[in-house]
Amino acid sequence: MPPKPGTTRKPRKTQHVTAGGVIQPSSQVLLLNPDQWEEFILAAARQRVLSGGARYSAIKRLGGAGDGGRDIEARYGPALVRDGWDLYQAKHYRQGLTQSDAFPEMAKFFKQLALKTYPRPNFYYFCCPHAVGNELHNTMAAGGAAFKVKFVDAWKNEKTGMKGRAAELTLDVQAAIDDFDFDRFIECPVHDLLAWHALDKAAHYHLFGIVPERGDDDPMPAQPAAHEGVYVDELLRVYTEHKASPVALADLPGSEYEDHFDSHRQIFYCAEGLQRFSRDIYPNEPEFDRLLDMVHAGIRPTVAQFRLKTGMERVDAAVERASTLKVQESRLSPQLRGGDLPGTCHHLVIRDGLKWVK
Repeated sequence: MPPKPGTTRKPRKTQHVTAGGVIQPSSQVLLLNPDQWEEFILAAARQRVLSGGARYSAIKRLGGAGDGGRDIEARYGPALVRDGWDLYQAKHYRQGLTQSDAFPEMAKFFKQLALKTYPRPNFYYFCCPHAVGNELHNTMAAGGAAFKVKFVDAWKNEKTGMKGRAAELTLDVQAAIDDFDFDRFIECPVHDLLAWHALDKAAHYHLFGIVPERGDDDPMPAQPAAHEGVYVDELLRVYTEHKASPVALADLPGSEYEDHFDSHRQIFYCAEGLQRFSRDIYPNEPEFDRLLDMVHAGIRPTVAQFRLKTGMERVDAAVERASTLKVQESRLSPQLRGGDLPGTCHHLVIRDGLKWVK
C-alpha cells in the first residue's frame, strides 16, 4: 500500500527471514529427532565463543552406547583433563526435562567419574529443546547445596526416577558426588544454542531455511555522483556520436537525450542496490562480481555484432539482451529486480572498460 499523501515511508532494510511456510528456528528444533538434536548441539558448541574470546580446542560427539553419560565432550585444550572440558547432555523429550529424567542421567555421570572413565568436567549442561521443567528448574535455582541434598536423598530412597538403584550409591560414587559443585549443573537454553549456531551463518541459514530479503534500494540522486563518472562519460560519447557534435552533461536537460540518460542512470542504481545487498549478505564473497561475469558473457556476442553500427545501437541492444538473461546459478538470482541486470551493463563499463562507441 502506498504511503498517504504528505507522509514518507520508512525504507525497508535488508534482513534475513524464514522462507515461505517455514517456522522459526526456535520451533524447528522441537521437530528434530534425537540424533539431529545432538548434531545441532555439536555444531553450536563448535561456534561458541568462551570468555576471553577463545573457543573450544576440541569437540567430539559421543552420544549412544558407551558414551558414559556424555553426549558432547568439549575441551578447552587438546587434552582431556580435570576441569578442562564441558559436558553437554542432549535430552530431546516431548516435554520439559523433569527430575525423574535428570536424576538417572546424573547418577550415570557420577558412576563414570567414580570409575575414572573421564575426569571431572568444568560444567555439565542440560540441553533440552523444551527447556528444563519447572520443578527441576526450581530445584537447581535453590542452589548447588540444596540440589545435591535432593539428588542424594532421591538416590538413597529410590524415588524420583531412581527406583531399585540405591545399591549403586557406593562410597566411591558418593566421593565423586562430594567432589562436584552442583552449581555447575546448568541448563543450556535453546536461545543460547541458536545464537552460537548462528555464528556460522551459512550452516545456520541452510539448516533452518532462512533466506535473505532485500530491502529498498537507495533513491537515484538528482545529479550524477563521482562514482558514476566512467559510465556517464561513455553515454556522453554515445550522444556525441549520435548528434555528430559534442554533448556535455550540462546539455542533457531538455534535450532529446534526457529521458534516455535518466532511464540508464535509474537502472544503474537498481544494480547499485543489488551490489549493496550482495555486500550485506555475502561480505566476504564476490557474488556481485560473479554476476557481472555472467552478464558480460551473455551480452558480449550481442555487443560485438557487425550489424550494430553505432554506440546507441550497442548500448540499447546490450541492455535489452541483459534483461533476458537467465542467471539462476547466481546466489543473487532470487533477489533480482527489473532493472538489475540491465543496470549491470553500466557496472561492466566501470569494471571492465566496456565500450559502446568503437
